[in-house]
Amino acid sequence: MSTNAVSPTPRAGRREWAGLAMLALPSILLSLDVTLLHLAVPHLGAALEPSSTQMLWIIDIYAFMIAGFLVTAGSLGDRIGRRKLLLGGATAFGIASVLAAYANSAEMLIAARALLGIAGATLMPSTLALITNMFQDAKERGTAIGIWAASFSVGIALGPVVGGAMLQVFWWGSVFLVAVPVMVLLLITGPVLLPEHKDENAGRIDIVSVLLSLAAILPIVYGVKEIAKYGMESGSVIAVVVGLVFGVVFARRQLRLDDPMLDLSLFRSRAFSVALGVMLFAAVAMGGIYLFVTQYLQMVAGLSPLHAGLWLLPAAGLLIGSSMLAPVLARRLRPGTVTGIGLILSAIGYVILTQADPADSGLAYVLVGFSFVYTGIAPIMAMSVSLIVGSAPEEKAGAASALQQTSSDFGLAVGIAALGSLGTTVYRNGVTGELPADTPASVADATRDTLAKALEAIQGLPGSLADRIITPAREAFASGLNTIAVINAVLVTALAVLAVTMLRHVPPTGSTAPEAPADEPLAAADETVRPAQPAAAER
Repeated sequence: MSTNAVSPTPRAGRREWAGLAMLALPSILLSLDVTLLHLAVPHLGAALEPSSTQMLWIIDIYAFMIAGFLVTAGSLGDRIGRRKLLLGGATAFGIASVLAAYANSAEMLIAARALLGIAGATLMPSTLALITNMFQDAKERGTAIGIWAASFSVGIALGPVVGGAMLQVFWWGSVFLVAVPVMVLLLITGPVLLPEHKDENAGRIDIVSVLLSLAAILPIVYGVKEIAKYGMESGSVIAVVVGLVFGVVFARRQLRLDDPMLDLSLFRSRAFSVALGVMLFAAVAMGGIYLFVTQYLQMVAGLSPLHAGLWLLPAAGLLIGSSMLAPVLARRLRPGTVTGIGLILSAIGYVILTQADPADSGLAYVLVGFSFVYTGIAPIMAMSVSLIVGSAPEEKAGAASALQQTSSDFGLAVGIAALGSLGTTVYRNGVTGELPADTPASVADATRDTLAKALEAIQGLPGSLADRIITPAREAFASGLNTIAVINAVLVTALAVLAVTMLRHVPPTGSTAPEAPADEPLAAADETVRPAQPAAAER
């Protein structure tokens, strides 16, 4: 009955599909940006000589800012116009990319990356909201959302190859300039291909809610990062507590407002809440491991950036393939089952990564293990949009999409910060006491800081001494990778059990009728809209 109701709606034309291609560009670019930077870490470290703490901030401040401002950006787009926000964000992203490319200090690069994150936060909610406006037919909208979601996988796949090729020829800052022509193209075509849309009935944006959301997210992220690195020190614990307090105040304010910035009633749906949680913690695992894998390929296995990117290409191809296969499987298997199977594959990959060492066989373990991780993580990436957005009423799809992207970006940021800091701690503990007695003091200090600095510091030393220094350093780095892999294997296994058990009420997308417990009226209503989206998205 509901299908017949939407069939007379206008179908998309060439302008809408061309507009979708333009909207996919920011999605590709944002995922591309993360992978590009990981490959550039050794070159960046040699050029700017950041401390280990500064290096982590260079990497993760981008995702922190995106996570902090996504909900605000989604609310702002409803009020000023989604196309206007998208084009304004594209302009800011292009400018910040140039600033990052030509940064001459670690502090300048951190500031530029923060600006990139704020600008990036305006892009994602705008793109999904515009897709909803442009594609009024349910099946076409499902196809468009599927293409939009798959564009992230394309960016991840292209990142290592594009980044490796650029770093082979140009300096480290060139990886940021990839964004400039993309944003210029979006600015030229956007006013022609994309319609303007805003909620005429939306109230004014609540500045207090914006400030409270930032006051909640940023201290928690900072505290988690510091605890992972230095342990339960008072300042770090206080930061987390302050963030939680502001989070409670933010939530209470949203419950009182007639037009809240974040509608907390969305969390009444079990499918929404569980899918959001699984996406969050799966992203934590991915954020922690990706940084170490890319550095292992270059600094332990000794591959050039281009060769590292090419070696990762098969894993990226499996990521795209499993992203396309997941919606097909979800027509016959429950989405929770498909997600659980993927996470178990990912857990197998993490177990394989626990065996990686600096020996020649270590490279094979890393490549095979990471391929399993990528293959397994794709289903939750491909299906999170349909599960999360499909669980929300149509008028709340924008808020739901902002939360989906927030959980992904926030998880990646926390993974990089917490697990990255833990891996660094394991490295330092492993290399301390293993250095030769005749190691120069300056070289020893550099080696104890990061492996990238160790490789730089041994330049010019006699070959035998350099080997005796770098061998334990590489072994310590591999131990850091192994430790993170163990934690991730346990984490994603637990997520698989959670997905299978807590999403068992969600029927396959090919089902004609929803299945939901009687005590979940909102979840039952959610399932009536879900089948159309993934089924169309698989085409």
